[in-house]
Amino acid sequence: MGRYQDALDYIFGYVNYEKRVRYPYDAATFDLSRMEQVLELLGRPHDKFRSVHIAGTKGKGSTSAMVESVLRTAGYRTGLFTSPHLHAFRERIRVGSELMSRADLVDLLDRCRPALEAVEGITAFEVMTAMAFTYFAEQGVDWAVVEVGLGGRLDATNVVHPAVCAITSLSYDHVELLGHTLSLIAFEKAGIIKHGVPVVSAPQEPEAMSVIQRVCQDTRAQLSVIGDNWTMEPNGFDLSGQTLTVRGPGGNPTFSDLRIPLLGSHQLDNATTAVAILQQLRDRGVPISEEAIRQGLLNARWPGRFELLNRAPILVVDSAHNENSALKLRAALADYFPRPPRRQLCLVFGASSDKDIDGMLHQFLDAAIAAGYLPADKVIVTKSGHPRSAEPAQLADLVRQLSTQTPISVQPDLSSALREALAWAEPQDLICITGSIFVVAQARRHWAERHPEAFAPDDWVWQDETAGEVVPD
Repeated sequence: MGRYQDALDYIFGYVNYEKRVRYPYDAATFDLSRMEQVLELLGRPHDKFRSVHIAGTKGKGSTSAMVESVLRTAGYRTGLFTSPHLHAFRERIRVGSELMSRADLVDLLDRCRPALEAVEGITAFEVMTAMAFTYFAEQGVDWAVVEVGLGGRLDATNVVHPAVCAITSLSYDHVELLGHTLSLIAFEKAGIIKHGVPVVSAPQEPEAMSVIQRVCQDTRAQLSVIGDNWTMEPNGFDLSGQTLTVRGPGGNPTFSDLRIPLLGSHQLDNATTAVAILQQLRDRGVPISEEAIRQGLLNARWPGRFELLNRAPILVVDSAHNENSALKLRAALADYFPRPPRRQLCLVFGASSDKDIDGMLHQFLDAAIAAGYLPADKVIVTKSGHPRSAEPAQLADLVRQLSTQTPISVQPDLSSALREALAWAEPQDLICITGSIFVVAQARRHWAERHPEAFAPDDWVWQDETAGEVVPD
């Protein structure tokens, strides 16, 4: 890949906290003044487009994808900045539906390097953020949907001045950095809230919601809450998607029979959050038709999240990586794939070493917790190629502690794990691959090698970059 690989090596040559398990999380380590300096040198590109800023523990990527899809359908030139990526670094920086080209990335980095190298201590994610904002400005983007990387308050993206802020579902993740209580985590996420800028929040635990409400009061930011100001009614689902009706404050406006292709009841909350964000824009004079909302939601794509790759045997991949998301995954499996007497569940599991591995495994192995959905019948533990991956032998020990009866297999990589799961499964059985976005990325790639017809020609799997530092991070 020549100059493109050199560009990636350069970016990842900066301090990359995405690959580290432990590091200080404070204003000195994540100094937003660095971003301000870099962006000043680059001509303040983040002032040249309007933006929506989205934080959260889970659901922020899906919500961002839905908002961007609607804005693009409404006729706007859109930018989408997300992290991490599944297969290709260029997924992180998109204009419209297109990943940034390799040539554009190389050229962009060449032009940004003087500013990047003029600021001491800049990090890899700050480099990515500066490049994204510069690219959006140069491409004439009208609206950028910007997903927070980590936390919110100290995140490199928190230099934008958005039209709307949103906070998706909050739960325990990155607790060593963000805090061991939901109130501390909520404080970090609510750090994106700006004075007078409207805020949309997904349903939250009372502990988290009280923090968000207090910050909104302090900043005079209007708060809309899903489940309170905004309500949702599910209208049915199948393996191609689900339908819902969304009602705004007082039932007005009402969006009936909206269709989304993303599966799982948790995506209904994300879709409702997206609609509430878009309505905030509409209320402030941004032309977005109901038809654009309807068609944009229908066309939204976010692979690797409760994604069905095969039906016989059933093969589902999901990037759940904390206890709460594992709980939602288990609930979705129970909804979409009920367990008749002859259907068995094989769990293929790999995780990063800094995650709540025990909490995730409990959701699939503890009979009391998994009431209504039997514990896994077989567990295959494995690992991705990411530096933070937990060793399979360690995972196997944790599985044995939780379930002495469950058959366990240890496989060194996703290819061998997938091969064993497919050999074990009968056509009616269910294989679920989860625990990490890195595990899901490699599972999708290996499945594509076996069944290229399962993926659309423009699927990100065909953009896979696995050499050197380009393991999804």
